[in-house]
Amino acid sequence: MPETDLTLLIDAAREAGKIATGYSGKDARRWDKPDGAGPVTEADLAVNTMLEERLQAARPDYGWLSEETDDNTDRLNHDRVFIIDPIDGTRSFVEGSSTWAHALAVADKGIVTAAVIYLPLRDLMYVAAAGQGAFLNETAITPSHPASLGAADILAARPNMEAMHWKGGKVPSFTRSYRPSLAYRLALVAQGRFDGMLTLRPSWEWDIAAGDLILREAGALCSDRHGVPLRFNNPHPKVNGVVAAGKTLHRQISMALVPDSPY
Repeated sequence: MPETDLTLLIDAAREAGKIATGYSGKDARRWDKPDGAGPVTEADLAVNTMLEERLQAARPDYGWLSEETDDNTDRLNHDRVFIIDPIDGTRSFVEGSSTWAHALAVADKGIVTAAVIYLPLRDLMYVAAAGQGAFLNETAITPSHPASLGAADILAARPNMEAMHWKGGKVPSFTRSYRPSLAYRLALVAQGRFDGMLTLRPSWEWDIAAGDLILREAGALCSDRHGVPLRFNNPHPKVNGVVAAGKTLHRQISMALVPDSPY
């Protein structure tokens, strides 16, 4: 039986974990990317090299988009494309924290169809395939459904709480929490550990593609800041912010936000 895209991603993510954990985050050689784009380490590059070789050998007709590979327009000529973040949460990796993840996805004509978010140091493997549900370590997951936005626990960076982002300057009284890896934040909402997640700044596709499918297959909604469903493999691989939550809470967050506030 041919290997499915999801099985391919799971096996590749496990191998990525073996490579990344072979480095000491604090001792790994690191560089700062241009234009304040953050750090990259030798572990990021080693994982990226393995993933690119392994995945493209298995699916030579798929395009390729990765944070650690120079982008080009070739991927736009493919219906199916791998969207990869070799290590999401590199700053946490450098600090020696366990809160970083491998995020792997396949998108077909802009819609994610297979996804894995793997945190090797926490032994957490979130997976989903289109129409097959979402799972954490082989157990089905579903989002939470808080009574109201004010009662919710939302994952969000502090700048998202500025009054200019909320209608009438009124910031909702929900509890704000935070985790360094954007992919992990999305997975935590799909799991029901937190009620919602939002980031209002333009977001790279590789940070969110895997989480988008895992959320949708768990039964949550994932959209841009305007409530529009996400599409991937865009010429410029960014989306206009992310709002993720169960259906009712997602609507409440979207209605409370100023659609076009500056970030």
